[in-house]
Amino acid sequence: MSETTTTQFHPSQWWTSSGLSAKGKIGTAAVALSLLLVTAVVWTSPTIDISSADELLSVEMTEEERLRAEVAQLRAELDAQDESDYVALLEGPQEGKDSGALLAPPATSRSGSRSGDSGSSGAGTTTAGFSGSGTSSSGAPDSSGAPGGGASSSDGPANPSNPPLPDGPSTPPATPGKPGTPKPKPVTAPSKAELVSPSERYYGMYTAQSPFNWAVFDDVASKTGVLPDLVGYFDGWDRNFRPHAVTRAWEREMLPVLTWESRPFSAANDQVNEPDYSLPKIIDGEFDSYLRRYARDVAALGLPLGIRLNHEMNGVWYPWSEVDGQGNSINGNSEGDFVEMWRHVHDIFEEEGAGDLVIWIWAPNIVNNLPAALQGPATLERLYPGDEYVDWVGLSGYYRPPYRADQTPTFSYTFDRSLDQLRDLTDKPILLAEIGASEVGGQKPAWVTSFFEGLTQPKNADVLGFAWFNLAVTTYSGGERVTNDWRVDSRRDSLASFVRGLADPRTRMGGSPFPAVAAASAPVEAPPAEVGTAASPGLPADSSTEDEDAGPEAGRPAGEDGAPAEDATASEREGAEDDEGTDPTGDEETARAPAPTATPEAAATAGARP
Repeated sequence: MSETTTTQFHPSQWWTSSGLSAKGKIGTAAVALSLLLVTAVVWTSPTIDISSADELLSVEMTEEERLRAEVAQLRAELDAQDESDYVALLEGPQEGKDSGALLAPPATSRSGSRSGDSGSSGAGTTTAGFSGSGTSSSGAPDSSGAPGGGASSSDGPANPSNPPLPDGPSTPPATPGKPGTPKPKPVTAPSKAELVSPSERYYGMYTAQSPFNWAVFDDVASKTGVLPDLVGYFDGWDRNFRPHAVTRAWEREMLPVLTWESRPFSAANDQVNEPDYSLPKIIDGEFDSYLRRYARDVAALGLPLGIRLNHEMNGVWYPWSEVDGQGNSINGNSEGDFVEMWRHVHDIFEEEGAGDLVIWIWAPNIVNNLPAALQGPATLERLYPGDEYVDWVGLSGYYRPPYRADQTPTFSYTFDRSLDQLRDLTDKPILLAEIGASEVGGQKPAWVTSFFEGLTQPKNADVLGFAWFNLAVTTYSGGERVTNDWRVDSRRDSLASFVRGLADPRTRMGGSPFPAVAAASAPVEAPPAEVGTAASPGLPADSSTEDEDAGPEAGRPAGEDGAPAEDATASEREGAEDDEGTDPTGDEETARAPAPTATPEAAATAGARP
């Protein structure tokens, strides 16, 4: 059995243990001293409240989450601004326009009776709680149009689509208020009584996307030197009231005028068969819920607007017309239905409290180009609802091909016959609610000069203004395609004539001075081609439409991207921008060069077209 040697260890002798060298002893002592110091510091330090640290961390996380939520909200708001020009401001000038036109502030109104700061009764402010954009309970019909019988003796639709509007929410989303942020100034407007009897004539304009986007609108104002005080736009009965259109107009002290068509917004203007929107169905109450909701929304907004309901009813190209030139029914309608429909809609607005906010505008087409059986005064007499249902009467009238042998580029030829019939019918003020002139034939400057001269004649003192249709379109006339450039700046000499007319004090035109935006000079361009050779995509390839089917005097725009009118789809009309400076037909030889800025001084010396 082996022996085992045992060495006993005593704690008191660890320091002198033979297992440690001198250096080891010193290192061990240093470690022990460090531990003692750390222990002393910990036990003598102030108590740390761990819960407070958690609270600080929680506050930091809450602030970060709030900032993230604000960024997300801002992004959502920007995405929803398709009805505003804020997108244009963020992304830069659109359509090749100088940014000054887009950023220029609204000018003060020259008409005291139309001041946006008027404290008169009828002023209102924007409110929430509208139905918003969408489809009515009636829905949009699935119908395809065909020209109504008897259209062969009239001109038919000149422009197969209406000015485009963006599709989106009727009002921008609400922005959470922050402490210290000033409240927006309430939007106000004059009373209906002041608007119906203005001190100056209204100067109005239709452009692509206005009043939801002012890019083109302001570009025109920069070239004429005058900001219009009336803005027109179109909408259909498959879409609810859009209060943002009205508030945006009144923010710039402009009277908004809605052309309200009892058919889907996307319908083509040569589509007369809309059985789901016939006059008898409206009269029988099938649209009453939609109409009452619309009227309530107008009343809730509290701002006035003009409504041009189912215009050009004396023609044969719309589904609310009654009969054609042979007396055949259009869209299931009968004589007397239009008046009954008008009174029915009017009465609903009265019942819902919107009567004091709507200027009702009854506006037929000029009679010159209607079927012979519809040109007489009996037609307008049959269609007029009565003075108690109408505030203004109006006219659509254009100088455009095909020209008659006796036609002259004058105010008198275009409007006199129709004005005489209106004056025999009523004493109501007259708005030339939709007008324009084509460059085809080279007589547009002469017609524009005659137009403004006509406004100075004493017999036309009851004409309280006009609204110019400022788009270029292509239509099918005489079996061939014709491009009608209605724009006031279609050519330098046309623009010069327009500017001279606006500046003539005898015309008593309203509007506000607008700071002109300098434009690069451009040579006087060649006149647009009168016809093309391509068949209209809107008609069969072998179609041979004669002059009588070419379109009504009333104009409509092409797709807002400048494409031929027949090619404009509903989606194109909703979202694209009007492509100024390009030829709507796509033919390089007819491309339009930008017109320079015109002022009254420059207009007097502007060169004429060669």
